[in-house]
Amino acid sequence: MPGGLASDGPDEQDPEAEQTTPEVEVELRPRGKFRIWQVAPIVVLAGLGSLMFAFPLAFGTGDGGSVIAMLGLLLGCCAAGWGMTTARKVGYTWPGLPAKSSGERADWRFVALYTAIAALVVALAVWRVARLR
Repeated sequence: MPGGLASDGPDEQDPEAEQTTPEVEVELRPRGKFRIWQVAPIVVLAGLGSLMFAFPLAFGTGDGGSVIAMLGLLLGCCAAGWGMTTARKVGYTWPGLPAKSSGERADWRFVALYTAIAALVVALAVWRVARLR
């Protein structure tokens, strides 16, 4: 028989014919997606935090305005962290950061950039709230 195959399977003279077939691994789980029960609390918390932060800053509501604004900033930051954690669980990553459990190291330039941006935003927010007094 040419090629070592008979009409009903591999030829018995060639025992390696079965072993040369490559195995293919297929991921059975579908790609992660955001579900409404994951996104809704994050959106509500972010909205509440941003409103609590914005109203005292915009309207200057007395002595308690700075406390309310800082609490709103805290809630907004919690929502952002919660959102990033949820996104990481479904497989999304920030540019320059490796995928979850990939074993790769993060690019230090991106980490420094993200840290500088976060520090700038927090410094501006604290400076603005401090000016309320």
